[in-house]
Amino acid sequence: MIRTGRADLDFDGIRTEFGLASAFPADVLAEAEAAVSRSPGDRPDLTSLPLVTIDPPGAKDLDQALCVLRSGDGFVVHYAIADLGLFVTPGGPLDAEVRRRGQTVYLPDGNVPLHPTVLSEGAASLLPGVVRPAVLWTFECGADGIPAEVEMRRALVRSVAQFDYESVQKSFDAGDPHPSVAALAEFGPLRRAYARERGAIELQLPEQEIEQDGDGWKLVTRPRADVDSWNAEISLMTGMAAASIMLEAQVGILRTLPDPDAEAVASLRKSAAALGVSWPADLSPGAFLAGLDASTPEALALFTDATRLLRGAGYTAFNGSVPDVVSHAGVAAPYTHVTAPLRRLVDRFAAEVCLAVTAGQELPEWLVEALPQLPSLMGASDSLASKVDRAALDLVEAWVLAGRVGEEFEAVVLRASEDEAEVFVASPPVLAKCAGRGLPEGERVRVRLVEADAGERRVRFSAV
Repeated sequence: MIRTGRADLDFDGIRTEFGLASAFPADVLAEAEAAVSRSPGDRPDLTSLPLVTIDPPGAKDLDQALCVLRSGDGFVVHYAIADLGLFVTPGGPLDAEVRRRGQTVYLPDGNVPLHPTVLSEGAASLLPGVVRPAVLWTFECGADGIPAEVEMRRALVRSVAQFDYESVQKSFDAGDPHPSVAALAEFGPLRRAYARERGAIELQLPEQEIEQDGDGWKLVTRPRADVDSWNAEISLMTGMAAASIMLEAQVGILRTLPDPDAEAVASLRKSAAALGVSWPADLSPGAFLAGLDASTPEALALFTDATRLLRGAGYTAFNGSVPDVVSHAGVAAPYTHVTAPLRRLVDRFAAEVCLAVTAGQELPEWLVEALPQLPSLMGASDSLASKVDRAALDLVEAWVLAGRVGEEFEAVVLRASEDEAEVFVASPPVLAKCAGRGLPEGERVRVRLVEADAGERRVRFSAV
């Protein structure tokens, strides 16, 4: 966790380079302001449900609130999602602007929101203690954690508390979790086990994060706690349920990812053998990766190699027939995005499809017209967000390492070619290229920093 120690380091250059909007047009802001006072209409009052939110510290754009309860031998899960459909008028200035943006883009010194903050951090956000319109999913699950009944409807809800991941994890570790999430410690592992049974593929690579530290910035890696995984499983379950609704109705938009091809799996098996990691012939790639100890260098190398299993992700819109590819290899099931409409464009449209289908209604014409446009809009938005995220990390890596050229570091070789490799340095947590012939994948090596250029956003090492 190394601080840059400078106050003049910001990310405005990245904003300019990638054309990130600095403000919303006046007509968009006017529409958003007017939408704040819009009546939610006739919807059930379910504010008695003790929903809570779990988000990163300081978050204000709260998309989801949950309550997981024991019910006999099984569970009842209530999952409220911010209802942007109430606030965004199809075809209006706000709708056009959020289609152009696609998603919220996050930068360390301030995000570029999808919606004006009067909505995303105000009237539409599931902030604690206030009544909010929501799309409420209710899952009645058996003792195995698999839903037997699923219901979704528009409702009024009220979160009773806002938590962050660390505080919730500490409450579980202390044996005193909030009653609304106490059953998550049983339900979450059941869903995790079900994911492994399906063959879901999860890559436990180090996740670099940028944090403010006084007048500078630091790089950290935050270990994924159990609560992170359990909470994510609720979102995945909801996306799988939404995909099932769409497929039965033969209309909607899916997040798709083809199954790994045989060549990619064979390559990963070859890497495992070379690293001396046992992979039984009857074990799926997902189950094999799930069983690795993520703290070992061999596992880091294999997770990096396994990224080639997850190529070809996209969005597939359909109407009137089921597409050829309906599954998501990472999830190992059909899946769609419906749980983050404040931050991602497609979720609002996917929710509207499911609401219409479950109510036995025809999709409105504006929604039918929008579906085929969403794959390209989201593809472009995902690409932009990924590039911005990588650019910010590259820049901070160079800032953090400035003045340390010539120093040596311990590193793990993640992926190697004939004369170059990608390495992970744990302190400070940096991913970078390293010159050197025959560097051994999955092993620890000593490297020397040879370049840390903030102007080019480039860090390079060489093998010692």
